[in-house]
Amino acid sequence: MSSEADTRLSTFFARQRLLLAQEREAEVERSSLILSNCPPKLLEQKGLSLGGLGVVGVNIGLGGKTLVELERPLAYHTSQIFPPHTLRPGDLARIEANVSAAGGSSKKASSKKSAESTASQAAEGVVYRVTDTRIVIAVNGSDSAAEDLDLPERCRVLKLANSVTYDRMDKTIDQLEKITIGTSNDLKLSAEKRQLIQVLLANAARSDTIPLAEIEFFDESLNASQKEAIKFCLQAPEVACIHGPPGTGKTHTLIEIIRQLTSTSAANPKPLRLLVCGASNLSVDNILERLLALPTPSDKGESKLKVTRIGHPARVMAHQGVLDSTLEVKASRTEQAVLAKDVKNELETALGVLSGKGKGVKGKGPRGAERRKLWDEVKALRKEYRQREGGVVNTVLAESQVVLATCHSAGGRQLHGHEFDCVIIDEATQALEAVCWIPILKGKKLILAGDPMQLPPTVLSVDKKKTKKKVEPTVEHSSESSSDTDSETPPPPKPQPQKKNLPVLQPPRTLETTLFDRLEKMYGSSIKRMLQVQYRMHADICAFPSATLYSSKLTSSPSVEARLLLDLPETHVDSADDEKEILGTPVVFFDTAGCEYFERTEGDGDEGSKCNENEATVVKNWVDKLIGAGVQPTQIAVISPYQAQVTLLTSLIRPQYGPELEIGTVDGMQGREKDAVIISLVRSNETREVGFLKEKRRLNVAMTRAKRHLCVVGDSATVCHGGKYLKRWLAWLDKNADVRYAGLE
Repeated sequence: MSSEADTRLSTFFARQRLLLAQEREAEVERSSLILSNCPPKLLEQKGLSLGGLGVVGVNIGLGGKTLVELERPLAYHTSQIFPPHTLRPGDLARIEANVSAAGGSSKKASSKKSAESTASQAAEGVVYRVTDTRIVIAVNGSDSAAEDLDLPERCRVLKLANSVTYDRMDKTIDQLEKITIGTSNDLKLSAEKRQLIQVLLANAARSDTIPLAEIEFFDESLNASQKEAIKFCLQAPEVACIHGPPGTGKTHTLIEIIRQLTSTSAANPKPLRLLVCGASNLSVDNILERLLALPTPSDKGESKLKVTRIGHPARVMAHQGVLDSTLEVKASRTEQAVLAKDVKNELETALGVLSGKGKGVKGKGPRGAERRKLWDEVKALRKEYRQREGGVVNTVLAESQVVLATCHSAGGRQLHGHEFDCVIIDEATQALEAVCWIPILKGKKLILAGDPMQLPPTVLSVDKKKTKKKVEPTVEHSSESSSDTDSETPPPPKPQPQKKNLPVLQPPRTLETTLFDRLEKMYGSSIKRMLQVQYRMHADICAFPSATLYSSKLTSSPSVEARLLLDLPETHVDSADDEKEILGTPVVFFDTAGCEYFERTEGDGDEGSKCNENEATVVKNWVDKLIGAGVQPTQIAVISPYQAQVTLLTSLIRPQYGPELEIGTVDGMQGREKDAVIISLVRSNETREVGFLKEKRRLNVAMTRAKRHLCVVGDSATVCHGGKYLKRWLAWLDKNADVRYAGLE
C-alpha cells in the first residue's frame, strides 16, 4: 500500500481515537459531576438512579457472573413500579447504600467509619435485565477479595460512565490499523474479509455486482422497493446499505434477506452463517422475535433456522421463545451442561449464605473468618464453572447458523475466534462507527440498515461553548456539534487526493458521523436502496416528513393512508361534532402562542432540563378526552424532547392511567409506534430560544411515531424562530392540521 494511503488511514484512525477519548472523558466527567453534586432526588429525576431498593436474590449467570436482583419493597413504596429512568441492559452501574433525601446534612459524627463501611457495601457491575419492577445487576467478577458481596438492606443503583465499551472500541481501532497499515502480517484474514475492510476504508474499489438467477421470495407480500433492496443486498459482493424511513418495513426486509442467505437456492447455492447485530438490545430482540415467528420451512430450500442470542434480551417477557434462544438457556440444556449445573448450584447456595438471601438462611450472612473461607470457596467454584461452561458455549455457537448480539457484545469472549460469512447491522445510523467495526471484523460481507434522517448516536462530547445553555443532561444529541469546532477539537486535516475511481476517506468531524453516513458520502446513492412505501402513518401525518426529508419518495400504503382513531373497535362518542373533533382528525395542533405558558428550568441553572406546567395540563386534558372517547391507554404515547417534562407528565398522568399509557422522551420512542401520539414541545420564552428542538432528525422521530392521530402542543411564536425547518413545519401545521387555541379555561 502506498505511503499516501497509509497517511490517510493513520489520520482517520487518529481522529477516531481522539473523538472516542473526548467522548469517554465527557461521559466520565458528566458521571462524576452528577454523582458528586446531585442530591438523591435530582439524580432520580435525571433518570440516573433508582433508590429505596431491596435485594430479592443472588444468582449465577453465564460466565460465572453474580446476578443481584433488586426491587422496590412495598414496605417503603406505595408502588413497586420504577419511576422513569435511563438504566438499560449493558449500562455500567453501582449498587450502594440508599441515601435518603434528608441524608448528608444529618450527623457529621458518623463520618469516616460510616463512609468506609458504605464503600465496602458497594458493588459495581453491568445492568443485566430491567423490567417495570425489577432490575438485575451482573456484578463484576474478579478473583480478588474486594469482590466480596456484602450489600446493605436498602440500596440504590447508580448509572456510571461505561469504560468497557470504550476499551473495546479502542482495541478494535488498534486491530484495524494493524490489519490495514501493514504492521501485522495477519495471514488468518481471508481475501474476502481483507477486501471488505479495504472497500469500507476507500482503499479498494467495490467489486462488480454478482449476477443472480431469478430470486424466489419467501414472503409474497413484499413491495417493489423492498424486493429491489433485497436483490441489491444479495448481489453486492462487499457492502450494501438499506435506507428504511419510518414504517417502511426495514426489519421485515432484513428477515427476508436472512432467509435468503441461510437457505439453498439458485441465487444462494450454499447456506451462509450470519452475525446479526443492532445498536440496541431492543433492535436485536425485534429481529429475533420475527425470526422465531417464521412459519414452518417450506420446500423452497429453507430449513429450520438454528438461532442463538448472545447477551441478555431486553424483552424476555414478550416472547418465551426469545428466552429459549439465548446462549444462556441453550447452553444449560446441552448434555455437557449437567456437570456445570452442579457447580452452579453449589455456587448459588454459597452466595445465598453470603448475602443472607439464600433458601433457609435467616438474618445476615456470616462474618469474619467464616465469611472469608466461604468466599474462597466461591472463587474456586466460579473458576471451575467458567472452565466447564466454556466448552458448552462453543458447542452451542458452532451449531448456530444465525447469531444475534448488540454490536458491543459481539466483541465478548463467547464469540472469540468465530467467523461469519455475512454481518448484518440494524439501526446502523444509531451506532458509532467504531462500535460497528467490532462485528465487521468477524465477517466477509456487510449489510447495514438504518435511516440517517432519524436520530444519530447519542454524543456527549459536543462543542461546550455553543451548547452550554442548551444541554439536556440525559438525552441530548447535539445538532450543533457538526457545524463548528473549538481549540480542543481542531478540524481534521484535508486528505490528499486519491486514485481515480476511488472515493476519498474523510476523517470524521464528530462521532455523529456514522459508518452508514460515511459510506453514503463516499459512494453516493449507488451504495444504498431506499424503501419507499410506509405502513404506519395516516397520509396526512406522513406528508411533511416525506416532502422535507425523503424527497417526496415516501408514499403511504393504501392499508394505512386513511385510517383514523374512529376506526378502532372500542372508540365511541356522543355526537358527530365530538367524533370529528376527537377521533376523526389525523393531525391536531394546540397552539399556546399568546397564552404566556412559559417554560421553566429544572435543576442546575441554564444547564437543567426544561419543563412547562401549563403545556403539561393541555396534554393531560387531551389524554382525558381521547380515553373518554374509548381510545385505550395502551394505544397512546405522550412524548417530549425534555426529561423534566417527561417527569412532570408522568406525575400528572400515570396515577390515573397507570404504566400502560407510555410517557417518555423522543429518543426513547425511536423505532416504536402508537395509534395516538401527543408531543409536548415545551419551549416558550420571550427570548425565542428553542435549544436542541431545532434538530430536525429529533423532530422527524417525534412526528413519525403516530399511526392514526398526531397531536402537537407548543408555542408557535417561540418555536417558529428555531430555523428554517421548524418555521416550515409550523407553516405546514397551520395549513394542514386542525389548529386549536390552547388556553386553559
